Amino acid sequence: MAVDPTGKSLKQFLLEDPDTPVVMLNLLRFAPGGGDEGYADYLRHFRPHAERVGGTILYYGLGASPVVAEPGQEWDAVLLVSYPSRRAFSEMVRDEGYQRGTHLRTSAVTEAVLQPTSDAASLVWGAGPAEASR
Repeated sequence: MAVDPTGKSLKQFLLEDPDTPVVMLNLLRFAPGGGDEGYADYLRHFRPHAERVGGTILYYGLGASPVVAEPGQEWDAVLLVSYPSRRAFSEMVRDEGYQRGTHLRTSAVTEAVLQPTSDAASLVWGAGPAEASR
């Protein structure tokens, strides 16, 4: 199962509007026997690198029993990280300091989804996220 982005996937990611804000959705399935602790180690490594490029952890939560899911579709954790642009995310991923800790993530997860998302609140409510929550 894929757990790390590839050069090809990052190139495609940057082709899709490199300068707009992006929220990265991480769906995570931990390795048995300590993957959750290993991922916590990764997050401690990750956070200053994300912040250096303007990234912000919006949410990190552990999964509970799903309400709607087929067998095997449940996730152990969800992480949402906001970046000022796709370019900022790509800059962080290429950074040597960040790269030195990616083994922590790779060994902690057996499966992951890393999906860029964009704000769609204005399509629904005619407002951005802050106005839509009122």
